[in-house]
Amino acid sequence: MLIALIGEHTGMLHPRHEGSLSPTCAGVNYDAPTTKIRVNTEFRKQRAIFWDHHMSTSHPTMTQTPEHHALAQKIAEASLLRGEFTLRSGRTSSYYLDKYKFSTKPEVLKELGPMFARVIGEIESAFGPVDRLAGAELGGIPLVTVAAMETGKPAIFVRNAKKEYGTAKQVEGDVLEGERVVFVEDVATTGGQALEAVDVLKGLGAQVPAIVSVIDREEGARENIEGAGVRFHALFTKRDLGVDE
Repeated sequence: MLIALIGEHTGMLHPRHEGSLSPTCAGVNYDAPTTKIRVNTEFRKQRAIFWDHHMSTSHPTMTQTPEHHALAQKIAEASLLRGEFTLRSGRTSSYYLDKYKFSTKPEVLKELGPMFARVIGEIESAFGPVDRLAGAELGGIPLVTVAAMETGKPAIFVRNAKKEYGTAKQVEGDVLEGERVVFVEDVATTGGQALEAVDVLKGLGAQVPAIVSVIDREEGARENIEGAGVRFHALFTKRDLGVDE
């Protein structure tokens, strides 16, 4: 019964959310005095075990180290703005992460390089060798470039739309059918723009097993990207940058 309960609520039951359970859950009556304490205790234990495993295998994140924390502070100090902003998704936000404020700083890019390399190595362990790295104009270009320099893997650039002159390409750089490409993103909100770029790459015959974003705003990007069958990694979350709204 406990296994059934965990499977039924895979997407919502986090150990911190104790108040999210309804009085009856998957047929278990929590009002029954003879079973209430035993079922709740065992259910919470099994749920915690499941969630820890789920987070470690399906939700890869960077290990918290003093260096990671220090870089998070640098990025926040450079790019975190407060006020009222309209995001690409159309929703309004009380904060904005100006990616160009950190992606144009050599001292930040220098530290991001090894982090990208580490995550890309983990992706290769899971999916096999990565042939190329991709980034979208404009914010992703310096990021994919530093990742390419750190890993020695060729970079390709994805335009928002095909250019209307010259070669009329939407993707700059070489990409061959069947090659494994990891997409590098700057700030992920809903993941829509990254998935659009992934579709362009897949249209050229590339395999895109994963997206690596510098920052996850934690507003649906992970769910949308992984729901599309692509692994999602974030070097930092908004909480790492001190944003709790």
